[in-house]
Amino acid sequence: MVQIGYTMMTEQAGPRELVDHVVRAEEAGFDFSVTSDHYFPWLRTQGHSPYAWGVLGAAAQATSRIPLMTCVTCPTVRYHPAVVAQKAATMQLLSQGRFRLGLGAGENLNEHVVGEGWPSAEVRHEMLEEAIGIIRDLFAGGHVSHRGTYFSVDSARLWDLPDELPPIGVAVSGERSCSLAGHLADLVIATEPKRELLTAFDRHGGEGKPRLGQVAVCYDRDREAAVQRAHEQFRWFGSGWKVNSELPHPDSFASATQYVRPEDVTASIPCGDDPADFVEAVRPFAEAGFTEIALVQVGGDTQPEFVEWSAKELLPALREGLR
Repeated sequence: MVQIGYTMMTEQAGPRELVDHVVRAEEAGFDFSVTSDHYFPWLRTQGHSPYAWGVLGAAAQATSRIPLMTCVTCPTVRYHPAVVAQKAATMQLLSQGRFRLGLGAGENLNEHVVGEGWPSAEVRHEMLEEAIGIIRDLFAGGHVSHRGTYFSVDSARLWDLPDELPPIGVAVSGERSCSLAGHLADLVIATEPKRELLTAFDRHGGEGKPRLGQVAVCYDRDREAAVQRAHEQFRWFGSGWKVNSELPHPDSFASATQYVRPEDVTASIPCGDDPADFVEAVRPFAEAGFTEIALVQVGGDTQPEFVEWSAKELLPALREGLR
């Protein structure tokens, strides 16, 4: 049975609201949750971007069952991998074993803020591979010193380590990231329902490991309102990661998507309140072989209504339709 998750989108709600949303998602019966980790929203109309790790700590205390996960954290520029390892270990302790660490090569939008520049995609993947090695070494216990191509660690140690270490997921979009994920990750993450990504992941050592997909949706009883909101806040979604990872500012995303039409958005984001439309949007991920699918509801102030509708209509429809 495919598991259905809920996404805390830090780009479209404040920190207290995000915690309230995941509490509601747990009560509604979502199987797991994931959290974006940004410094900027993609578009100004989204309007938020609190510190994801503070939100996660609060969510760990406010919930008791639902798994938590970063989707995804970049451990290379804005954060040093030794600090990410400490944050992940602490979250696993706070959540009593419910945390997974999702990692990725990052986006210029969030990483440029520390003024270190934005490397090429090839270098970003090399940095990610080195960073995961450091995180794994720190998870193993003891003191870690490292002098690598991109990072240095001077006698670091995690003093609070959980007995059960947080699984590490890696986001993929092509052959290089699938190779990295296959031999270094405990699960794979993707935003496109491409079977070839999972095939490549398996080929490099990922066979039998969980695979998590993420799908944007826009619930509203008024379908036209849903279409308008999806266009205002998520029209960047279909641009592809090769473009999205390079743009440095919300205004860049606005400029790059100025000619995207509402009908273009609805081609990839189901809008309205017909559960059948949402099932059909999720189905390609299930058919490609994803074992977990996290839903992203567009619009921060619509989350309570979306979660309530999900409990009554959407989750039953998904579990029946994706058998």
